[in-house]
Amino acid sequence: MSSPVGHYRAVVPAWRRIGAVAVLAPVFQGCYFGAVALSSVSTATLITIGMSPVIVAVAEHLTGRRALDRTRAGGIALALTGLALLVGTPGAGGSRVLLGAILALAAATAFAALTVIAAVPVPGLNPVTSTGVGFTAGAILLALPAALTTTAIDTTLNGVLGVLALGLFPTAIAYTLYFRGLTEAGAGTGALLALLEPLTGTLLAVLLLDERLGLAGWAGAVLLSIALVTAGRAAEEPAALQVGKQTG
Repeated sequence: MSSPVGHYRAVVPAWRRIGAVAVLAPVFQGCYFGAVALSSVSTATLITIGMSPVIVAVAEHLTGRRALDRTRAGGIALALTGLALLVGTPGAGGSRVLLGAILALAAATAFAALTVIAAVPVPGLNPVTSTGVGFTAGAILLALPAALTTTAIDTTLNGVLGVLALGLFPTAIAYTLYFRGLTEAGAGTGALLALLEPLTGTLLAVLLLDERLGLAGWAGAVLLSIALVTAGRAAEEPAALQVGKQTG
């Protein structure tokens, strides 16, 4: 039978992780959508999704987790170039656009912190529990400010089903898989591969919504794809080396 002290030591790290998810997830989501409202989708996406791998890379380099070598820096630069071409560069704007950019940077920082934290597994805590409990608590934290700032809520059946679908597929399932993959791929690779989100979103819009993508957009998609494939291969090398050491 485990002692109370041993139980406490085993449970506290798990609740700390869930607490971090519960705080960082709503900060990320709230700041991102606030940035979209104040600026534009392209500005918010470019700063939030684009700056996240940069922040993660700098954090890992400063903490000694993973050095920021030329290959990794070049891959990030290539990915950011492709992202900028894909979503478009932000246009000029006033104070609202500047505030939106600040919110987008805050969202990028929150997402980067969430990525770095989730990359380290907690014994006894699986990604399903971390995502489910953490995001539920985060939703509760967002409920009050959402109720105070929202002027129109769609309470029809289609509206409720839409909210449930968004909560299940792009949130619960997606983040569970993301957290699971981080423990294998690492924070830096995971943050870079998150750039698949705007890439797949753009391609789906072209295929399903008949949206047109210009020459610059297609060039950005190609550059971003090359960067992501390179990042994926780089993530496989440490795992292969580790297997080789264990079997050698």
